[in-house]
This record gives sequence, structure tokens and C-alpha cells, in this order.
Amino acid sequence: MGVLSRPEELVPLMKLRVAAGRIKRQIPPEEHWAFAYSMLQKVSRSFALVIQQLGPELRNAVCIFYLVLRALDTVEDDTSIPADVKVPILQQFHRHIYNRDWHYSCGTKDYKVLMDKFRHVSTAFLELGQGYQEAIEEITRRMGTGMAKFICKEVETVDDYNEYCHYVAGLVGYGLSRLFYAAGTEDLASDSLSNSMGLFLQKVNIIRDYLEDINEIPKSRMFWPREIWSKYANKLEDLKYEENSEKAVQCLNDMVTNALAHAEDCLQYMSALKDHAIFCFCAIPQIMAIGTCALCYNNVNVFRGVVKMRRGLTARVIDETNTMSDVYTAFYEFSSLLESKIDNNDPNASLTRKRVAAIKKTCNSSCSLKRRGYDLDKSKYNAMLILVALLLVAIVLGMMYAK
Repeated sequence: MGVLSRPEELVPLMKLRVAAGRIKRQIPPEEHWAFAYSMLQKVSRSFALVIQQLGPELRNAVCIFYLVLRALDTVEDDTSIPADVKVPILQQFHRHIYNRDWHYSCGTKDYKVLMDKFRHVSTAFLELGQGYQEAIEEITRRMGTGMAKFICKEVETVDDYNEYCHYVAGLVGYGLSRLFYAAGTEDLASDSLSNSMGLFLQKVNIIRDYLEDINEIPKSRMFWPREIWSKYANKLEDLKYEENSEKAVQCLNDMVTNALAHAEDCLQYMSALKDHAIFCFCAIPQIMAIGTCALCYNNVNVFRGVVKMRRGLTARVIDETNTMSDVYTAFYEFSSLLESKIDNNDPNASLTRKRVAAIKKTCNSSCSLKRRGYDLDKSKYNAMLILVALLLVAIVLGMMYAK
């Protein structure tokens, strides 16, 4: 009944379902490209949807860029691979992408399939234009080197944290900016802003995935910096225990506040984009990130299970993100929702308020705010409105399929 209690999300959900079906029908016939796009849907359904915003040539390049980095990440994440085996693979991965015969069996489920059949990704990579190949190779080389460094090094300080996030995500921002430039559709964005685009997304993922990472078998993955968590616990894993809930939430809020420092750079980066398709491709994940910040903030459930934005709200974000005004509106509303959850007794309350205020000021200064009424949980609608919404959905769907 969750979605039925939010009729404003029904039409976007139906549009999302139609779009997902359209993606499946548009999978290319060539074996290697069919594998690439099918695999993309399996390892990241949300990215597979967002990537459809791009034109064919750039879409192919970004698809392969994503799969190459996802494969690299699979090697890094597999804690069963000994360090003396893993490090050379990471350092040489940028060369493996030129070898149609190379593969390395690791990971689980769909990620194992990606690694076992990596030859399809290499074949598709070799069909990309030289500019795209060079950008992908450079970022893969730098990322592999950085990942290898942190195989033997823990994330101790906030500087370490920023460095690690730079290697695994900031460089993705660099790479995408270079692909956009190679496509001839955008000016080359500054490294600083590109880095922030990646860091914001990565830090939100690290925050949200605390429990999954700490429970990883055979060995925990620990990305929260000791400099932050040691203020609240003796060991990072102690935060997942109920008796430590108060300190755990304070630590969580500290981590969210750290991530918010990148939001203004992200707004600046997006405001400079000229191509509508690239803009939507970049904007939707960033809005999801600020929404996830608001959802995770002061939320003990981060230490109990999976916390993520409901599918209906995600569908609305995808459907309603078309202009920079939409981005400012979303950032303003989600920042306001986060602000409403700040406890004055939280050790970082003052800094959190300061960072939220800076984000809201930037959005307000655009003089283009709309009203979306985004909410993270409760419904405000009665049964009659739900019935009316269902009727409207039926009419819209009829019109869609008629076309």
C-alpha cells in the first residue's frame, strides 16, 4: 500500500516501468554490446536508466567506462583474493582492457559473470573512438594504482578518506568530464569540481553501506575514517550494536556533515553543463545523493539494515529533473528535510546547520525554486485522493500505449 498512499508517485512509477521495458527492447544485436548493456542493467538498474539520457556514441563510451570500473571495483572488493595477487591485477588493469582474451574469476553473482566474460567488455572497448579509449585507460590506470595503495593501508584520517574517495570516485568524475569533452558537447570541467561530483556520490554510498561493508565475509571492509569514528567508539564495528545507538547516530551525523561539504561544488558543476542529455545524466544521481543524505541523517536504521529512498520517490526525481531549477529545488527541499532532523544536542549540529544553510543559500540565490513537496516517509493523502490518482494513472497508461 506504500505507493498507493502517495498518488503523486504513481504516474512517474509507471513511466519508469515503461522506460525499463524500452531499454530491454533496445539492447544491440552484436554479442559484445548485448552483453555490455544487459550486464549494465544487472549491476546497476538505476545507472542503466540514467545512461539512456545520452546519445548513442557517448552512451556506448559511458557504458563501457562504467563496466570497466565496475570490474576493477569487483577485484578490489573481493576480500578472498590475497593482497599479493590483488595488487598487481589492480595496477595492470588498464592494460588488460586491450586484451580480448583476458578475464579473472572473482566476485559473486552478476559480478562474477562480468569478470568471467570480460572479453565482451574489451571487445566493445576496442570499438570506441581513440579519444574515449585514452580517457578510459588513463582513469583506469590511476584508479587501479590508488586502489592498490589502499589495499595495504587503512583509512585513518579525513585526508586519507578524501584521498581514497578520490581514487575510487573522484577519478570517475574526471573521466566523465573528459568523455563529455571528447564528445564535443561540453567544455572541459575543472578537476576540482569533477572530483567533488564523484566524492559526494561515493561518500553517500559509504555512509549508506556501513552495515553491508562491516559484515563482509571473510573480512570487513572499513571505509569510515578512524579520525571520525574513534570519537564515538573503540572499534568501528561497535557502532552496529544497539547499546551503542546514541554514539552511532552521532558518528553517522558527523559522516553526513562531512559529505555535505561537496554539495555546493556539485551545484556549480551542473550549472555549467550545456547539453540537456548530459545534464540529466549528471543531475539525477546527485539529487539521489542529497536525498539519501537527508534519509540517513540521524537515522539509526543505517546500522540495522538497508536504508534507501523509496522507489516511488526515485521515479519522481527521474521524471521531474529537466532543468537546473529542478536541481536547485530538489537540493533545497532535501536539505530542508535534513535540517528538520538536526538535534541541538548533536556534537556537530552547528557545523551541519552551517553547511545546510550554505546549500540553501546557493539554491535560493538562483531565484528559480519551485515546490515539489518531496517527503521521505509519511503520507498525507486520504483514500478518495488515492482512487482519483489510480484513475488518472489508468488514463495516462492508455495514452502511452496508444502511442
